Amino acid sequence: MPQLSSAYLLPIAMLIASNVFMTLAWYGHLKFKETALPLVILISWGIAFIEYCLAVPANRIGHQVYSAAELKTIQEVITLMVFAAFSVFYLGEKLTMNHLIGFGLICAGAWFVFRG
Repeated sequence: MPQLSSAYLLPIAMLIASNVFMTLAWYGHLKFKETALPLVILISWGIAFIEYCLAVPANRIGHQVYSAAELKTIQEVITLMVFAAFSVFYLGEKLTMNHLIGFGLICAGAWFVFRG
């Protein structure tokens, strides 16, 4: 088992934070449908800038100990978890069994990537 250094953990924490910002940038405006689309786009770009400021260094740091495929897989699993929580708690949408099965299959794919 690899030593859990900051190169292993910091990128994951940064990717979680970056995903919160990106999910907000992509989907946060859905609660504000009366806001003009050009304004929404500008606000979303501003939020996405913060996401990039976290994701790019996370991948640079993480590539010391993870392959690019592993980093992308970590990113996708985090994206699913953040999006699921966001859609339930912010948008008030329900996750169905089909959503959970689909997410589970994606996580199963992640297992194969890390299986080595």
